[in-house]
Amino acid sequence: MASPTTIQQRSSSISPTSPLQRLSTFKETHINTKPNTPHSSSSSSLDTFSSDPIFSAFLSPDFNSTTFSSQALSSGSAAACAEKLEEGIRLLEKQLRSEVLSRHDDLLSQLSSLKDAESALSIVRSGITTLQSSVRRVRSEIADPHRQIKVKTIQLSNIHQTVEFLQSSVRVLRLIKKLKDLMELAEIEPEKLDLSKAAQLHKEILSLCEENSLSGITFIDEEFSWLNETGNRLRSEAMKVLERGMEGLNQAEVGSGLQVFYNLGELRSSVDTLINKYKNQGIKSVSAALDMKAISASSSGSYGPGGIQRSGTPQIGSGGKAKDGLWNRMNVCMDQIHSIVVAVWHLQRVLSKKRDPFTHVLLLDEVMQEGDLMLTERVWEAIVKSFANQMKSTFTASSFVKEVFTVGYPKLFSMIDNLLERILQDTDVKGVLPAISLEGKDQMVAAIDLFQTNFLALCWSRLSDLVNSVFPVSSRGSVPSKDQISRIILRVQEEIEAVKLDGRLTLLVLREIGKVLLLLAQRAEFQISTGPDARQVNGPANSAQLKNFTLCQHLQEIHTRISTMMLGLPTVASDVLSPSLGAIYGVACDSVTSLFQAMLDRLEACILQIHEQNFDVHGMDAAMDNNASPYMEELQKCVLHFRSEFLARLLASFSTHARSTGAETICTTLVRRMASRVLVFFIRHAALVRPLSESGKLRLARDMAELELAVGQNLFPVEQLGAPYRSLRAFRPVIFLETSQLGASPLIQDLPPSVILHHLYSRGPEELLSPLQRNKLTPLQYSLWLDSQGEDQIWKGIKATLDDYAAKVRARGDKEFSPVYPLMFRLGSSITENAQTPQKI
Repeated sequence: MASPTTIQQRSSSISPTSPLQRLSTFKETHINTKPNTPHSSSSSSLDTFSSDPIFSAFLSPDFNSTTFSSQALSSGSAAACAEKLEEGIRLLEKQLRSEVLSRHDDLLSQLSSLKDAESALSIVRSGITTLQSSVRRVRSEIADPHRQIKVKTIQLSNIHQTVEFLQSSVRVLRLIKKLKDLMELAEIEPEKLDLSKAAQLHKEILSLCEENSLSGITFIDEEFSWLNETGNRLRSEAMKVLERGMEGLNQAEVGSGLQVFYNLGELRSSVDTLINKYKNQGIKSVSAALDMKAISASSSGSYGPGGIQRSGTPQIGSGGKAKDGLWNRMNVCMDQIHSIVVAVWHLQRVLSKKRDPFTHVLLLDEVMQEGDLMLTERVWEAIVKSFANQMKSTFTASSFVKEVFTVGYPKLFSMIDNLLERILQDTDVKGVLPAISLEGKDQMVAAIDLFQTNFLALCWSRLSDLVNSVFPVSSRGSVPSKDQISRIILRVQEEIEAVKLDGRLTLLVLREIGKVLLLLAQRAEFQISTGPDARQVNGPANSAQLKNFTLCQHLQEIHTRISTMMLGLPTVASDVLSPSLGAIYGVACDSVTSLFQAMLDRLEACILQIHEQNFDVHGMDAAMDNNASPYMEELQKCVLHFRSEFLARLLASFSTHARSTGAETICTTLVRRMASRVLVFFIRHAALVRPLSESGKLRLARDMAELELAVGQNLFPVEQLGAPYRSLRAFRPVIFLETSQLGASPLIQDLPPSVILHHLYSRGPEELLSPLQRNKLTPLQYSLWLDSQGEDQIWKGIKATLDDYAAKVRARGDKEFSPVYPLMFRLGSSITENAQTPQKI
């Protein structure tokens, strides 16, 4: 250990000048003190411990005594381990004792430094006490001025607030005085009341009171009752002006009313209130129009016993008045809806144009936000929704209203359509949206779709019942009377007349009429008689044919009359009925087509007998014979028979109507086609006659004259047949022309080239075989082939015969051909050229 003398020497060598300095010196001494004795012994002990397998475990930071004990016990040398541990403990104690002894002087030195530190701390403690005393003295000196400043500041703030209150109060009183003067002047001269200025003053007064919290000031609170009354009066007057302007469509009044509410700061709420009011008016109007109790009461004067029945039917005997009352109420409802929608549209129009004169804010922007519905859309949507619900409700609950609106749907639809047209017409202003859109129109029309469906079903039912009664399914042999057919036509006309003022509804009804006409065509087709009886032409008209004639006449009457009705309607309406009218026309034709085909076949059979006649007769007697050929006499007899037994019956009923309208009937069309076919067929086979002498030509010409007379008098006026008649008239002189004159004759322009070519065979040598002879066909077979071929194909067949003839001539060694050969080639070449030349339209 260090001696006291040594410690005293160390202390005197530091010689601090103050306690703080001594404290600092102590800390340095503590930090810089180093042991005098080396650590070799302790280091060697630690090294021994760290290298020892048992003691090294105790140096690990994660040492676990439980784990160590468990390992020691499991190793089987717990006693030896315990002895080693005790030995280590003794070694550590010894080492600690050695360390303390070796550092004895340093420990004593540190103890002396602690004493110096305590002395320094006591000096510092004394200085702190002195400092605290000085601070308390300074605080007591400045506290009183601070308190006085705080009091004066509060006083100044209160004075300033009072001045502001006084200024605001004075301003409010002045504004109230102005408002009172304005209102007193209005009491004397109401027309001079400036509502906009009064509203602006009222709003400014309330804003000042609210912003400056002037409530509680006695003389201002006393004025609040009057201010509230004045505000209510301004609102009431402004609403009157606004509603008057909306009803009278006066933009100036509407703008004045809106400006008042804008100045009051209540524009949006006031407009919303007004819109809700008009919506409620529209809803009430719809409800009142369909109030069956009110309708029945107005029609009968009292409810009487039982009042309205459960089905919504009025009392017995008052149905007519109730019906008239319902329609009158619907008219009133339509007028009210029109007035409401136009008034709201007028309000919306003014809002979209008017701006505040000071802020230049558009009033519509104050009323609506982005994404909001337009004012007219809000009102229209509410009215349409109410109208649709009411219509649906009455359709289900009131059989009376259902029947009235179903039967009178055209009138109901006309009311709705007129309403929509009036609204669109009255709100059609350039640069301004109309009151309702196309979608809005469709919504209103859709509200009565239930009645439209019922109306169309009723239309179908009325017409189909009539058709079923005229053409019953159970009776095939019955033929309707002319009066029954007239009733069907009259019913169709009535259905069209009821809706013709509206194009859309007309198309819907025409579709139902089209369905009925198809049904009628099916039933009529079922009544047509078929079989040999319907096609016989040798005897008088039998019952089956007379039945078919009657059906044809009836169907023709229906087709003609309904087609005439369509003339006054748009083309699209006619297109709707075209398929149905076509079906009627087709069934009418089918009823007599087989008969006409049988008559035509009989006449063609007569004409085919021309090939059994000898037209190569020579001599004066043959030339002077004025009698017709036997086949022509038979044809004339057939035509006379057909006329008297069939055509007279078919054409008689149509003659008057055809003359009055100028229209061609089914039968006249069939007769005209038959007459044209007879002329064409005769010319074809007359051209095939071979050989043909001069006497034969005269006889053939007489046959043509007889044919023209028979057809013109008994079938159809030949002058109206067009090309077939011109061909007949041209062929008669052609047969008398020289072969050399044929090529340049203008007569051949009226004849098909095949007719001229076939006729030229009669002028050629016998070795020039016709296609009929070359192919060994009968006249009927060749005629059927000609019906299915065009002029170019016929020329190919003729050319083949010309080539055969040319080959025979060359085989004989002759150098000259018959004069008809080059002429036929020239005519055939013209056919080919015409076929290759594109037709110009």
